[in-house]
Amino acid sequence: MPDAYTHGHHESVLRSHRWRTAENSAAYLLPHLKPGMSVLDVGSGPGTITADLAARVARGRVVGTDAAADVVAQAAADHQAPGLSFEVGDAYGLPYAAGEFDVVHAHQVLQHVERPVDMLRELGRVAGPDGLVAVRDVDYPGVVWYPLVRALDEWLELYIATHRSVAGEPAAGRRLKAWARAADLGDIVATASTWLFEDEADRAWWGGMWADRVLQSAFADAARATGADDALLHRISDGWREWAASEDGWLLMPHGEILARGTGSRS
Repeated sequence: MPDAYTHGHHESVLRSHRWRTAENSAAYLLPHLKPGMSVLDVGSGPGTITADLAARVARGRVVGTDAAADVVAQAAADHQAPGLSFEVGDAYGLPYAAGEFDVVHAHQVLQHVERPVDMLRELGRVAGPDGLVAVRDVDYPGVVWYPLVRALDEWLELYIATHRSVAGEPAAGRRLKAWARAADLGDIVATASTWLFEDEADRAWWGGMWADRVLQSAFADAARATGADDALLHRISDGWREWAASEDGWLLMPHGEILARGTGSRS
């Protein structure tokens, strides 16, 4: 059974997922892609990154896999290209042969799972000793913002507690290297990058998305289950709108990244 997903698939969640592209979410991987490569995108969600990767490896086979059947169906309807397909799958037990893909990619996935080392080991198996595993995850305790809106301090404290109560580790970014070593991946290269939201359009989009998500999503339901009351959730929602409205608004989200060779490559 797949791990529970903290955010669920409310419109406010998919709104943020659809914003993601290979350029803003997988830049560390792009120099390693070549036409004709085969790519498996694990946790592909609405498929925006998957489709971008397919364009980068034109004539290659690209498969997006996700545990949510309805999300997979929508991605398949939205993104059609030669060699591109979407499938429902369990990342702990992928239905592919060892070494079947040149690249196995996962973005914002390991933070949501209970057994990240086991999942990385499975990604490494499918990549094989000559394949590349590429993983990127945010590190929520490192998120910083300005102005110092008190409600956003409450949001971060609540988010971290809620995330851990559902499944996974919100401070995943800093742990990717350690998890990759524990999974016996080889030639590990650890890097970092950020998302920055600061102009008026980005603030309105990001702040508005979280203002909605904290009230209407699986995250909101899980937060209530941990003891958050509606007064707190509405205060946080208002805090996001306050931040978004500020001309001084600035928010940075740090991400850890790894590139590694698949299972069996470590000497």
